[in-house]
Amino acid sequence: MKRILLMVLRNLLFVPYGWIKLCYYAAHVDKYTEGQRYALLKLIDGRANRGGRIQIDVHGVENLPEEDGFIFYPNHQGLYDVLAIIEACPRPFSVVMKKEVADTPFLKQVFACMKAYAIDRDDIKQSMKVILQVTKEVMQGRNFLIFAEGTRSKDGNQLLEFKGGSFKAAMKAKCPIVPVALIDSYKSFDTDSIKPLTVQVHFLEPMSYGEYKEMKSVEIAAEVRRRIGQVIAEHG
Repeated sequence: MKRILLMVLRNLLFVPYGWIKLCYYAAHVDKYTEGQRYALLKLIDGRANRGGRIQIDVHGVENLPEEDGFIFYPNHQGLYDVLAIIEACPRPFSVVMKKEVADTPFLKQVFACMKAYAIDRDDIKQSMKVILQVTKEVMQGRNFLIFAEGTRSKDGNQLLEFKGGSFKAAMKAKCPIVPVALIDSYKSFDTDSIKPLTVQVHFLEPMSYGEYKEMKSVEIAAEVRRRIGQVIAEHG
């Protein structure tokens, strides 16, 4: 967490302004368009990354679908993952997160600005409601991010099993699936180092509905994991 302190100390003049504006946007989300809210998040995120000596090395932006209404499926390394993708991605997106992180300070306000959804993995009924709501919004043209591993890996760039149930929303929405490979994201908040750091974000070629419509959810999960793992092996 030393890097978080560094982010704050190197942005002392900006922090009060950024925090007040973030909290206001989070409390009045319907006053602003998704584009306006995302622009604020990118501004704050960019300042934090520069203050924290983090550089985002982005690959594959050209792979993003031309039309909105898709779901990102990245590997999960830690609390910094969403912030890395916000800086890397030019298009607004929301997040499906586990309820355990929903009240984490700063992330709580970020998720509110994104109109994100918290999912209770122990409550099947609540989880299904979230899946159905995300499906509806994706079909209406919103983009989402779902961590298919369910929890972060504690072994750096090593992958956990990708859960088939995480892909139900994509299957119901019949939308493009965009695998995202994160490399060294865990080093941002989950180590004590404050040395300059480069985090890689790789947007892989999307899987169209036509490509996966005959596959079972566990088969889709295995294929997305395979593609992400291949990129990590090549660039990690």
